[in-house]
Amino acid sequence: MTLDAIQKNILHEVADLDGIPQGAYNIRSNGASAGRNTTANIDIVTKEDKPGIDIIIKPGTKGESVHIPVVLTESGLKDMVYNDFYIGEDADVTIVAGCGISNCGDQDSQHDGIHTFHVGKNAKIKYVEKHYGEGDGKGARILNPVTNVYQEEGSYVEMEMVQIKGVDSTIRTNLAELKEGATLLIHEALMTHGSQSATSDYKVLLQGEGSSADVVSRSVAKDDSEQIFEVSIEGDCACNGHAACDAIIMGNAHVVAIPKLDAKNVDAALIHEAAIGKIAGDQLIKLMSLGLTEEEAEEQIVAGFLR
Repeated sequence: MTLDAIQKNILHEVADLDGIPQGAYNIRSNGASAGRNTTANIDIVTKEDKPGIDIIIKPGTKGESVHIPVVLTESGLKDMVYNDFYIGEDADVTIVAGCGISNCGDQDSQHDGIHTFHVGKNAKIKYVEKHYGEGDGKGARILNPVTNVYQEEGSYVEMEMVQIKGVDSTIRTNLAELKEGATLLIHEALMTHGSQSATSDYKVLLQGEGSSADVVSRSVAKDDSEQIFEVSIEGDCACNGHAACDAIIMGNAHVVAIPKLDAKNVDAALIHEAAIGKIAGDQLIKLMSLGLTEEEAEEQIVAGFLR
């Protein structure tokens, strides 16, 4: 596997990789596979009917990881993949995805990734997805991820969805269906600036007794950017659902939060919280009294807020 300096930097940004990862991995660069490794417990198979891969994790697999980052450095490239994850019963693994685009040309570059998770009984996964854009070209950097999660009884899924730099346009679509005793935790961290736009759409269906979901978004909208956060939680049984949107708005930005709670059972406990506002003046004054400029103080507050 040979990667240039730009590709290596993007891998560092989206997957915290400074070299070849340990364990299973599939690295995609400019629409083609750049490297792959499998293990005794994790197999990666190229799809035959459409672009993408199947990641098959054997039941009982513990402490292993899968890295599947995507890198785009060609201006004008539009890439789409369908990745399906089959996590066996009682497995406990970490999956690191993400996409980075470096566009120095005049044409738009775009990656659309459709990830579908089939999580077996009592399995546990941590999924980390980071998006990043760079480049001084006039062409846009566009990312439209789709995530579908189907959880069997007693399964546990934790997801970190991060986008804090350089993506001009994104529509993030997420669906989750939970059976009895399943747990879903989602933490989104998002920042837009300039004239960027970002839409996040989460739909969670709590279908099994004792299932629970917690969807939390923290975002910062700067300059003339726009964000839309929409979350829907449907409780069909005795279950617990919580959603929260907490946003900082700066400059001439525009932020919309659209919650929907749909309780179809008397024992469905569903809660939503939303807060949109500017940085508190006393926070700025306190940091500036320590010697920071106003801009430096804002950067410190935003970094801590998104952490």
